[in-house]
Amino acid sequence: MPGNTSSFNESVGETASTMSEQVSDATQEIRNKAAHLGGAAADKIDEKRDAAADVIDKAASALHEKAGNLPGGEKVGRFTHTAADKLGASAQYIREHDTRRMMAHAETLVKKNPGLSLLVAAVFGFVAGRALSNNG
Repeated sequence: MPGNTSSFNESVGETASTMSEQVSDATQEIRNKAAHLGGAAADKIDEKRDAAADVIDKAASALHEKAGNLPGGEKVGRFTHTAADKLGASAQYIREHDTRRMMAHAETLVKKNPGLSLLVAAVFGFVAGRALSNNG
């Protein structure tokens, strides 16, 4: 009987080892596919970066043009010019950084400010949810 137990234990060990290798191989394949898909998505986004930056620049210019005509006086005008300047800076940032680099910056920002990041994500999710529910 002891020989049978030893043989059984070896068989179970080999099966477990084979299954572990298969899971490891499958995990690596999934990682490779995810990296490929992520790279393809980043490439698609990069193709549209300049167009997006142009739209943001146009919005900034429109804000600068309208700032003096807004009700609320000088304070609102200054606020509007500041917002337009920030939009312009965002457009420049988009032009100068590829998607991978922007994602790395975002990751660093989230790590440094996890609470604020969760708050922003929650607000964004709420607004997106409301927009989608109003359209449906």
